[in-house]
Amino acid sequence: MRQIRVLVVEDSLVFRELLVQNLNKDPAIKVVATARDPFEARDAIVEYKPDVMTLDIELPRMSGIEFLRKLMPQYPLPVVVISSLSERVFDALNAGAVDFVAKPSGATRAQIEEFIKKELQVKIKVASVAKVGSWKKTPMATPDQPLAANRNDMVVAIGASTGGTEAIASVIKEFGSDIPGVVIVQHMPPGFTDMYAKRLNERCQVAVKEAKTGDLVVPGQVLIAPGGDAHMQLVKVNGAYQVVIKRGPRVNGHCPSVDVLFQSVAEVAGDRAVGIILTGMGGDGAKGLLAMKQAGARTIGQDESTCVVYGMPKVAYELGAVEYQEKLPDIAKRTYSLLSKM
Repeated sequence: MRQIRVLVVEDSLVFRELLVQNLNKDPAIKVVATARDPFEARDAIVEYKPDVMTLDIELPRMSGIEFLRKLMPQYPLPVVVISSLSERVFDALNAGAVDFVAKPSGATRAQIEEFIKKELQVKIKVASVAKVGSWKKTPMATPDQPLAANRNDMVVAIGASTGGTEAIASVIKEFGSDIPGVVIVQHMPPGFTDMYAKRLNERCQVAVKEAKTGDLVVPGQVLIAPGGDAHMQLVKVNGAYQVVIKRGPRVNGHCPSVDVLFQSVAEVAGDRAVGIILTGMGGDGAKGLLAMKQAGARTIGQDESTCVVYGMPKVAYELGAVEYQEKLPDIAKRTYSLLSKM
């Protein structure tokens, strides 16, 4: 089995050595080089030709984000960002990083080693099969016409994982205030979902917020499930859609889980829903999307050519859960088209 060649870019000597030692414990990974700053990293990329780069955002001489912006157009490379709790991680994803992990703060050596084993090694393996930056050059398809008023009885449910932060943003930026209430599960660490929602809220026509129990699902608003140890489900109370956030075990290795959300939408909204499954590793959401389709909902899956990782949409397609397979720039238009016929 060919090992994944990794370049570690980290200015802290102690943390850099911990990364190298523990990443090399995985037989599928080999750290071929390290760098303390973007200038050393640039030379290492040319010399060692790594498959994946791990990148700290806070670096001397040039920030990790600025480095990404200069690097990706000329040398596209799967990058996993290692970041403290900061909105800047989304700038890194926008600049071309595939994914990120939350840097342990005040952790013991044993906790850091556990973080590398349980989180970073997995993200590196996912990144090694990811495509970088291909869809971003494609113009978005504009919806043909606004929807009629009073869409309170409809819901749009979206699920995504690796590559999903940018994919979700590109879809909901095309949504107007006429879109029915939107509920989203994006696999993301605790704390980051609130920042992600606020960032989207500033950049989109629709209102976007991190969900909490009792939030109404109303037209023109997007609710994003909080990262952590709870699932988001759709319920109907006094004739109105709401969400509940319930603590529970991981489903398909995730909490929140796309499957849990989609299953609840199938049960509660039936044929008054559109389900969308976007880029991501694994199969979370596939069975839930099938349940939605079987309940009469319309379903969309992102196509392979525009996915960072064609995992979740592929599993859903193979299950027969996907009614329309669309390139990312066409998903919003297809959503409007399906809603207009409901």
